Amino acid sequence: MRLGYLILYVPDVAASVAFYERAFGLAPRFVHESGQYAELETGATALAFAEETFVAQTCPGFRPNRRAEAPAGFEVGLVAEDVPAAFARAVAAGAVPVTEPVTKPWGQIVAYVRDGDGVLVELCSAMGG
Repeated sequence: MRLGYLILYVPDVAASVAFYERAFGLAPRFVHESGQYAELETGATALAFAEETFVAQTCPGFRPNRRAEAPAGFEVGLVAEDVPAAFARAVAAGAVPVTEPVTKPWGQIVAYVRDGDGVLVELCSAMGG
């Protein structure tokens, strides 16, 4: 097994992709002509967005992410060379700051924000970097 992709179900795919471009500097890798699905260029594992209507049809009880509610029990982890700069860029683009950059006992720098849809995003330095 290998992790192929992570899909965030969102109310507006184009708005979420635009937010990730502004806040994190990620470029689109694929955008379906319907506008209901898109992937960002993130390396080997794709970060994708799909309209919430897709999962609502196949997963009864689906709970969407919303900024006004507590974040779901997962995070998107993005590795950055300069975590404080990445944090500042994300907040300037409209991300909600959760935890300012801190250096963990093992040397990794970690910060948290919430994206435009309320998803928790970790910004971190590479392990051992």
